[in-house]
Amino acid sequence: MSKNCPLCNNISTVFYKNIKQLYFQCNNCKGIFIDSNLVLSKEYEKLRYEEHNNDVEDVKYQEFVSPITKSIIKDFTPNDKGLDFGAGTGPVVSKILIDNKFNIQLYDPYFHNYPNLLKEKYNYIVCCEVIEHFNNPDKEFFLLKSLLLPESKLFCMTDIYNDSIDFNAWYYKNDATHVFIYCEETILWIKKNYGFSDVIIDGRLVIFSV
Repeated sequence: MSKNCPLCNNISTVFYKNIKQLYFQCNNCKGIFIDSNLVLSKEYEKLRYEEHNNDVEDVKYQEFVSPITKSIIKDFTPNDKGLDFGAGTGPVVSKILIDNKFNIQLYDPYFHNYPNLLKEKYNYIVCCEVIEHFNNPDKEFFLLKSLLLPESKLFCMTDIYNDSIDFNAWYYKNDATHVFIYCEETILWIKKNYGFSDVIIDGRLVIFSV
């Protein structure tokens, strides 16, 4: 059994299967993705996101996203223009940056659906625990790269899979909205094929540079 990878369109083979889940891994970019027949409908996906208890005032939640917020505060200024892409119901990154007088807009297809924001250009874009939800990562990364100005950065947070992880026991696969999982090879493929000049992987933090 094989499928075409939604990121690079190459042949992928079965990687993991249980009673409820079926994941494929791409032979080319090494991305791991759920069978398209198991992808939630838009209605159920939105309901799942609404179940997330993301309190922007939660100190532990703020600490969790601090690798992104600290990097942006170090690399950019309040005069720079940012976008919180996939901000969701608890846009804690934007809250912290706005508290620090930064200029950042919120976009989310379900909760902050302002498509005009996708016609502008940005010095930095944030995708905090977002890219694993991309049903069509090729389309989304093409869009994100097109929204970035010269000398800009794309800040992502996601849990990167590697061979030392027991996929069967891995918590990250158990969220039904986590449809595309990245390996280090996948991140490097994205850097090369979407024209980023550099990428840094630091734990969950992935920073693409233009």
